Amino acid sequence: MSPDVLAVAEHRRGDVREVSYELVTAGRELADATGGDLHVAVISGRIDEFTTRLDLEGVDRIHTVDHGEEFNHDVYTQVVCALADELDPQYVLAPNSVNGLDYAPAVANRLGLPLVTDAVGIEYDGGLTVTREMYGSKVETTVEVDAERAVATIRPGEWVTTEAIGDAEVTPFEFEVDESAVNSEVTGFEEVAGGDVDIADAEVLVSVGRGIEEEENIKLVERLADALGATLSSSRPIVDNGWLPKNRQVGQSGKVVTPKVYIAIGISGAVQHVAGMKGSETIVAVNNDPNAPIFDIADYGVVGDLFDVVPALIEQFE
Repeated sequence: MSPDVLAVAEHRRGDVREVSYELVTAGRELADATGGDLHVAVISGRIDEFTTRLDLEGVDRIHTVDHGEEFNHDVYTQVVCALADELDPQYVLAPNSVNGLDYAPAVANRLGLPLVTDAVGIEYDGGLTVTREMYGSKVETTVEVDAERAVATIRPGEWVTTEAIGDAEVTPFEFEVDESAVNSEVTGFEEVAGGDVDIADAEVLVSVGRGIEEEENIKLVERLADALGATLSSSRPIVDNGWLPKNRQVGQSGKVVTPKVYIAIGISGAVQHVAGMKGSETIVAVNNDPNAPIFDIADYGVVGDLFDVVPALIEQFE
């Protein structure tokens, strides 16, 4: 067993997902603690482009496997297991995403390793300790992994990323996929209803909450989003009421977002919502309740009636 760390990058529809850069940060921190190298696996898709974007400071080696355009469970499982056999890393990291949770359990099972999911913190001090959240992020727990090796998935939005260019060694991984064992195929990509926008990729989000009172009032916040060139998102009550589609929901039961600017309009700041947006670079809150929890994490706060504040903001930005 080497002290190395293997991180499996993720891409979708021709673009590297933000969580891949977080994997580099988490993997580097872990590799520094174990005294090993950080290896990054780039599987399928636009290999050359993805490799260039993931050649970041802290990455020692990038292993590429050119196989198809889209994610495939069987291919990823085979490749990651083969890389783990080749490199014998101490830890394998993957995103805690739909794709990551698809293949990581299969990889752990085939390698006979323990699996820890949804990590929000990882530490190594002679052994692996993983921090997780429970009960709607109200309780933080630590899991001590009683094994020398393990597979872990990390929650998006919990690690900072770097844009510093690296000098990684890029190596095509010579591995022939066993096509007879590939029992699934991606035949297309279809967004769920209203899925024209992925709020997880937005740089600026204007998010609306229960304080908007009526469905028809959402148009006011939508106008602010348009004036800012931002994307409209929401807290859970708005989606539960059917006023916006599910793919617009931020929070533990929605999407984790990490925009440069997050503007919370009429959102109180319940822990389930905060769990999905606390990684935002700058948080602006508008709420008429000065004791609203959202102000505890906001960088800028406006205590006032949103029906007065939002029109004033629109006037400024339009």
